[in-house]
Amino acid sequence: MASLKEHYEESLELLKNLISHPSVTRNEQEVSQILLADLRAHGYEPKQIGLNLMARGHNYDASKPNLLLNSHMDTVKPVAGWQTDPYQPVEEDGRLIGLGSNDAGASLVSLLHTFYELDSKEQKYNPIFLATCQEEVNGDGGMKLVLSHLPQIAVALIGEPTGMQPAIAEKGLMVLDFTAQGKAGHAAREEGVNALYRAMDVISMLRDFKFESVSPFLGPVKMTVTMVNAGTQHNVIPDTCTFTADVRSNEMYSNKQIFDLVQENLPEWCLVRARSFNLNSSRLNPGHPIVRKALSLGLEPYGSPTLSDQAVLACPSFKMGPGDSARSHTAGEYICLSELEAAVPAYLKLLDGLEIG
Repeated sequence: MASLKEHYEESLELLKNLISHPSVTRNEQEVSQILLADLRAHGYEPKQIGLNLMARGHNYDASKPNLLLNSHMDTVKPVAGWQTDPYQPVEEDGRLIGLGSNDAGASLVSLLHTFYELDSKEQKYNPIFLATCQEEVNGDGGMKLVLSHLPQIAVALIGEPTGMQPAIAEKGLMVLDFTAQGKAGHAAREEGVNALYRAMDVISMLRDFKFESVSPFLGPVKMTVTMVNAGTQHNVIPDTCTFTADVRSNEMYSNKQIFDLVQENLPEWCLVRARSFNLNSSRLNPGHPIVRKALSLGLEPYGSPTLSDQAVLACPSFKMGPGDSARSHTAGEYICLSELEAAVPAYLKLLDGLEIG
């Protein structure tokens, strides 16, 4: 059993090491090996699922429920505007600057050390640590690949920058592609059916479309048309117009239910296709033991608008981790050293000795 100071010092050094090895999505080989070596140094032999790593506790008991501690290894590409080398960790003014420090390296190393500490004593559940790749692009080699290898999970904690507040609801995502059909003709004559004008009518309908069920944590479903394309040249009436809508769902609807509602309101000359129904919204029951424990500790459950690996899981889940989501994917991304130092103690206050059913 390590002291909290030791957990902080070790997690800080591990985070610096991870930052120093580029891990843009689909290039997580080096950081996966670093984490593998750390787990082995602590006496674990994790299961390697592609580049993903899953470790069960030494005291694993199949009769107990399983608590999954998960965060991701990959980062986005560095954006323009970095004043330092994004792959060179820099300590400055109480901050650790580096790509992936906030999203989600600090959560990853903190959950790993939380796993070590939870497993050092008897718990009423089995802690399972999982480091995944390809989270930033929802890739097939990440959480989707791991799903069939997971035991039944009672609840999952997803490490993402939430200011160490529990995000017990998360918006889902669905992308809809529309095609408005018309009839070509010469722009100088009164002929043809302008597919672009038809599309404008549907876009207007989508802009004003109201979904009745509003989430207390996530608010209403948000549907936004973001791309439009029509026409081949200036003097030809366009016979097709395609446009795309970004849909952020709340937990009151499945993506398929939203699709059906939209489709029911389209004219026959407008077709719609969903790219995927998989990234549904999620919500942890406010009466769940973890939520009750969080409330007793003075934490404030909330709903998150951003997507994570949580969207792929079917089990109850929530997000919680050090850092601020607003820093993610930005130049000069950083984690405050005080946030990293406080993370493992905060996780342990919530999880140590918890009954999860």
